[in-house]
Amino acid sequence: MNETPLGESLPFTTLLGQVSVLAQLDRTVLLVGERGTGKELIAERLHYLSPRWDRPLIKVNCAALGESLLDSELFGHEAGAFTGAVKRRAGRFERADGGTLFLDEIASASLAVQEKLLRVIEYGEYERLGASETLHADIRLVAATNVDLPALAAAGKFRADLLDRLAFAVVTVPPLRARQEDILVLAQHFGLVMSTVMKRPYFAGFTKIAEKALLAYAWPGNVRELKNVVERAVAATDADKPVNDIRFDPFDSPWRPGADTSPQLARPPAEPDGPYNFTVHMAEMEKRLLIDALERNLHQQKRTAAFLGLEYHQLRNLMRKYGLIGPRQGDAHFSPRSKPTKPASN
Repeated sequence: MNETPLGESLPFTTLLGQVSVLAQLDRTVLLVGERGTGKELIAERLHYLSPRWDRPLIKVNCAALGESLLDSELFGHEAGAFTGAVKRRAGRFERADGGTLFLDEIASASLAVQEKLLRVIEYGEYERLGASETLHADIRLVAATNVDLPALAAAGKFRADLLDRLAFAVVTVPPLRARQEDILVLAQHFGLVMSTVMKRPYFAGFTKIAEKALLAYAWPGNVRELKNVVERAVAATDADKPVNDIRFDPFDSPWRPGADTSPQLARPPAEPDGPYNFTVHMAEMEKRLLIDALERNLHQQKRTAAFLGLEYHQLRNLMRKYGLIGPRQGDAHFSPRSKPTKPASN
């Protein structure tokens, strides 16, 4: 098994118990869950806990192949079956003989391919593309989807009879937001793995601020998104420091193409004591952008300068201009030792 599913929450441990029971039954299983929930890991667990564990586990992503390619990939083809088919090729059903065939994103399969799948499930028989010889399949089929198959079947976009055959056992993989206790367990695991990849001596963990941010996020991309977020955060943090800055959206930027900044530019702050001052407003906006960039980059000035496309000395000058760092030493006008001159009394 490539990876072991991690978690200690009740929804997750219940799922593992269900999988352990189903693994012993040599019947079709349908895995249902949102994207990134780990359906492929569950398919692996079904295989390696089953009596077929020492036979092949073959995986196919149905969404990655067009109808004719998927047909050929699953069932194989004879030489001359179509343009470019210069020799006989065994399909995934043949290669999975005695083992498990995992069909991911099965809703993407065409109705013609679905019909062939139905025959394999019902009778264990199929033919290669361009052949008349009937082959027999000794496989355990596990399918997965992140869409509502009953709704597709009701709309005539998925074969209802195939759905009936697939639905002997339906396993719903819970989303990460329903596994609150597992978020930090998984984050720690991904952090350790990323630190190892980067050849760091250890992983310093997360600050309390980072942990709160991880727990408060909704995780629409589930475990896959958590893995990406943690890996980015570890890569951006010094090796000896705990992760503090969590950036959920890597595309988030005030200069993102298509970002609409017109409301901020078109609606200057109210100036009740006088007319609107364009120069003052632009200075305020520049300072706000500077502070935001510093916060995004954990107040690391070299990183902030690169983020803003500035030279280091340009960033330092701007920070002095807005009082974000102390004045230059030896600057008589801004010297901290110089005291303000008392106004002359009348």
